[in-house]
Amino acid sequence: MKPFIELKYKVILVLILGVLIPIILTTAIMFFMKPTLTELFVAFVLILILDGIVLVSWTYKSIVAPLKMLTSATKSIAEGNLDFQVEIPAQNDELSSLCRDFEQMRLKLKESTHVKMENENENRVLISNITHDLKTPVTSIKGYAEGIIDGVADTPEKMDRYIRTIYTKANDMDRLINELTFYSGIDANRIPYNFTKIHIVDYFDDCVDEISMDLEASNIELHYDNYLDPDVSIIADPIQMKKVINNIVGNSIKYMDKEKSVLCIRLKDADTAVHIEIQDNGKGISPKNLPYIFDRFFRTDSSRNSSKGGSGIGLSIVKKIVEDHGGRVWAVSQSGVGTTMIMEFRKYIHTEDTDE
Repeated sequence: MKPFIELKYKVILVLILGVLIPIILTTAIMFFMKPTLTELFVAFVLILILDGIVLVSWTYKSIVAPLKMLTSATKSIAEGNLDFQVEIPAQNDELSSLCRDFEQMRLKLKESTHVKMENENENRVLISNITHDLKTPVTSIKGYAEGIIDGVADTPEKMDRYIRTIYTKANDMDRLINELTFYSGIDANRIPYNFTKIHIVDYFDDCVDEISMDLEASNIELHYDNYLDPDVSIIADPIQMKKVINNIVGNSIKYMDKEKSVLCIRLKDADTAVHIEIQDNGKGISPKNLPYIFDRFFRTDSSRNSSKGGSGIGLSIVKKIVEDHGGRVWAVSQSGVGTTMIMEFRKYIHTEDTDE
């Protein structure tokens, strides 16, 4: 049996009842009461009126009211108003099913509109952040270039310092542009991955060699501790993993505030997983900010100190890449002491099936 009576059958039923009820009631009156012709006529008219009221009321409640409600809802949506609710009639028929579908459509439209507004706000924030952070190196490059043109850099030492500063600021701009390009890939879910088996110890030995040069230039002491067996492997994209490490290390360098700055990288065994810890002794993160550091555009530097730079998407990129690798990332921090970023990746387990 169908869960509801089709609307067309309801309309037919109304028409049949509208005809049959007066005839049946009039026949019953004639049989039991033996009325006169005048009384019979009056009774028939009253029955018709009562029958009409009942049927009109039922028709309005079952058909007209839901249709009016849907008409009103359609106008509201056309005007851009989605803050209402379509009431679903109690009866289980096509109209109630239509109202239910309409309400689901409204909720989905409202959700998509909300997501669209959030994306627009995020894009505005991104443009504002990138614009602000690009102005600083551009201004510095112009200033130092003008100093060279005007002859202010009149000694080889000054000239070397000016050129190095221009080079550093150009690298800052390049990093910001790369972040923007990568963010557009995240937003469109088009990050290119080339997963392969990598020996984590060998990989990090090479990474540490590269990182140590940048840290040495920034007068930051590097400690590297490996507690893994040499043959431990993970499945990862080497290029994207390098982006994760560079983003975390770059973030650590950015917020170093001690006279003796130290960065520690540790590889630890965690049963079926590998833990990669990158610890600094920088300014740390306050407890109120710690839960949000991986959110897009979140910056603990609310004053937007230009010396810190950053678009506010670096750690969100880290989280995205790590999770796309089937891993997870979190942070432990203490204000004034430092921050430890911890990444977890599943170990590659060699099986016979793998070779087939």
